[in-house]
Amino acid sequence: MKSTAFVRALPRVLLSVAALALAFNASATAFDLRDTTGKEHRLADYKGRYVVVNFWATWCVPCVQEIPEISAFQKAHKDVVVIGIAMDAENPAKVKQFATKVGHDYTLVLSDDNVEDQMGTPHALPATRIYDPTGKVVYDRVGRVTKKVLEDTTKTAGAKAGSA
Repeated sequence: MKSTAFVRALPRVLLSVAALALAFNASATAFDLRDTTGKEHRLADYKGRYVVVNFWATWCVPCVQEIPEISAFQKAHKDVVVIGIAMDAENPAKVKQFATKVGHDYTLVLSDDNVEDQMGTPHALPATRIYDPTGKVVYDRVGRVTKKVLEDTTKTAGAKAGSA
């Protein structure tokens, strides 16, 4: 009888653990990343600005499909920081060449143990995390992202219309 109660309570326990994990993830606001040009990117340095971090890989078809949308967003919204993290960075030259080929013209970071220690490892790709101007995670989802979703989430839709 006790085991039946435990089995019935298990889904609630698992949901609680998942909620705590999400809350922990949302509060993990600090990062210090180095891009492929050697430039440091610290969340603290971007206080007052939205920061979009997109996790992708060269073998991931939806990732490659969303890169032009992210690039178009970044070009239209220079006030938002956009960082792409390539999760398959075993061959940096190949990843950089591929990124250029598919139009990845925003900041590129190659994942390694340091990046994964700070940012975590997405359970699936593509994945996008958006920090608000205070450094709080306001969007953290797996799946393709569009320019409209980025604009809606960063509340910059139309802010740069007419410029560019």
